[in-house]
Amino acid sequence: MSATGALQQGSWSGWEASLELGFEQRSGRTVLKHRRQRGPLAVQRTFHPEGDTCHLYLLHPPGGVAGGDRLTIEIGMSPRASALVTTPGATKFYNSTGPTAQQIQRFSVDQGCLEWLPQENIFFPHAAVELKTEVDLHGDARYIGWEFNCLGRPVIGERFGEGGVLLSTRLRRDGRPLLIDRLAVDSSSLSGSATLRDQPVIATFVATGADKAVLDRARDVSARSTSTGLTLLGDVLVCRYLGDSTEQARKQFVAIWQAIRPMLIGKEAVLPRIWAT
Repeated sequence: MSATGALQQGSWSGWEASLELGFEQRSGRTVLKHRRQRGPLAVQRTFHPEGDTCHLYLLHPPGGVAGGDRLTIEIGMSPRASALVTTPGATKFYNSTGPTAQQIQRFSVDQGCLEWLPQENIFFPHAAVELKTEVDLHGDARYIGWEFNCLGRPVIGERFGEGGVLLSTRLRRDGRPLLIDRLAVDSSSLSGSATLRDQPVIATFVATGADKAVLDRARDVSARSTSTGLTLLGDVLVCRYLGDSTEQARKQFVAIWQAIRPMLIGKEAVLPRIWAT
């Protein structure tokens, strides 16, 4: 099944869940002022391990996404608000007999800062998935985000094989495109020197407000990795990983994040406690 064919669906037959979050700054601390949820998406209580920045863990209690499920996550940041959102574990996209699973993430940041740092997505063989991220920045807003995508389960020798995954990211500032990224994956795009070269893990890290000094610092951190490439598109730092290990990709990106975060937002990196469990 091609990626295009796997994703052409006109109706939804599984779980439909949505989560809408709004952050604002009050008395020098970012708080979760608004939360609206429908279906199996939720959040734990907020944490403030670094003062004003709010850390929040996004939960999907079913533990996996099946064909026909549709998840929508919307986050709004008020001026001067600063939040780091992550997940407690991997998101699993299971095999489908036809219907597409869809996860849509829409972020709006108004002169604040959002860090979207979820753990990995695992796509089981025969999964049909559309994963879309849209980020709208306003004024001098900052965004740091990453995405780890694992095709199959390489730790047990499982390959993705048939199925289709469509990954897309749109990053805009005041309506002007900064980054438009799209990758369609099916069985024909897994091998070959001009495709994924039989590597099951694709990861992308983006950060706005970057310059050559930030790029050089990120390159210094990842200098020993042959699986990671970095570039600067305007003021957007783009890091890409293509390899066989989500653990390796995560270590690379966490190290880059720790190195450049003080340069981008003036704060030392504080790892969410959930990452240590």
